[in-house]
Amino acid sequence: MPDAPARVTVATSEELTLPKVGNRRSRQCRPSRPVPRRYTYTSPPPRETGIMRKGHLPDDENAWQNAVVLIDKPLEFTSFDVCAKLRGALSIKKVGHAGTLDPMATGLLIICVGGATKRVNDYMAMAKEYTGTIRLGQGTPSFDVESEVSEQQPWEHVTDEALSEVAAGFLGDSQQLPPMFSAIRVKGQRLYRAAREGREVAREPRAIHISAFEVERSAPDCQDVSFQVTCSKGTYVRSIANDLGIRLGTVAHLVGLRRTAIGDVSIRDAWPLDELVQAVNSRRWGSGDHYANTSAHAATPVHAGESDYQQAGAAAATSILDKEIFHDLHFLSHKIPVSAAVEASV
Repeated sequence: MPDAPARVTVATSEELTLPKVGNRRSRQCRPSRPVPRRYTYTSPPPRETGIMRKGHLPDDENAWQNAVVLIDKPLEFTSFDVCAKLRGALSIKKVGHAGTLDPMATGLLIICVGGATKRVNDYMAMAKEYTGTIRLGQGTPSFDVESEVSEQQPWEHVTDEALSEVAAGFLGDSQQLPPMFSAIRVKGQRLYRAAREGREVAREPRAIHISAFEVERSAPDCQDVSFQVTCSKGTYVRSIANDLGIRLGTVAHLVGLRRTAIGDVSIRDAWPLDELVQAVNSRRWGSGDHYANTSAHAATPVHAGESDYQQAGAAAATSILDKEIFHDLHFLSHKIPVSAAVEASV
C-alpha cells in the first residue's frame, strides 16, 4: 500500500500573528516603505563687514547695516556716549562697542553697527596696545588719579637702568590680582562698591599676557614715566602701574592712558567723533563734497604745551560697562571715583 501523502497545514491570514515588542509590532515584520530623501540646507555666507576708516565712508547708506567704524574717543566721553551719538546720527538702533574706555581715557574705540555687532567678542579678544604716564612716589586707592593720593614714598633712588630691568620682568604670562576699584562681581557684588565702603574682598588672580612693555623718562630725575604696553584681554593697566612702583621700592599710580591699537587696527585710522558725525550728516542732508576732504583733517586736536598723556587724563584699562555701571558713572560720579565703576580689562 502506497504511503499516504504528507499533510501540509497552511495558516490563513487570520491565523498569522506578528511578534510584538511592547505595544508595537516588530520593525522586522513591517512592510518596507520608501526612505524619505533628506535635504541639507546650507546658509549663505554672511556679508563681509566693512571697516569705516577715517576719510572713507560708503556711498550706500545700507552699508551701515553691517559695518565697523573706528572712533578716536574724546576726553570725558563714556563709551556709551559715543554709541548714543552714532545711533542718533545713523538712525540705527543696533550700535555697540568692543571694549570700554574710561571717560578720562582717549583713543581707539571699535564701534559695531547693525549685523556687525555679532563680531564684538572677536574684537574684544584681540590684544590691546596703550600708551600713558605713570607717576612714581605717589599711590592712590584706585591706582589712578580718580582718587586722592593716599600714600607718598621716596622715588629718587629709581634709576633708568632699574626702571628698564623691572619693566622687562612684566613680560610673558603672569597672574594679576584685580584691583578693588573694578567692576568685577564677587558673590554678586561689584568690587568697587565694597571698596567705596572701605571693605577688602578676597578675589582670585587672573591669567594675563604682556607681550611688550617699554618705559622711558624725559630726564633721569623725572618723576613721571612714559610707557607703551601691549597686553591681553583682562589686563588692568593701572594695576601694572601700581605693581611697577612696588617692584621699584616705592609707590606709583596711572595719570594718563590712551589706547592706540586693537589687534591690527590702529588709532591712525580712527575717526574723531565729531568729524564723523558731521560727515554723516553732510552726506545725508547736504552735499557729499565734505567727504572728499575729511581725510585731511587731523585727529583729536592737541592743546599747545600739553602732551598726549596729559590730555588723556587718568584712566583704567578697558572692558565692558553694563547699564548699572553706566548709571553710576552718570549720576553718582560726584560720590565715587569714575574708575571705581570701570572694569579695567578688555
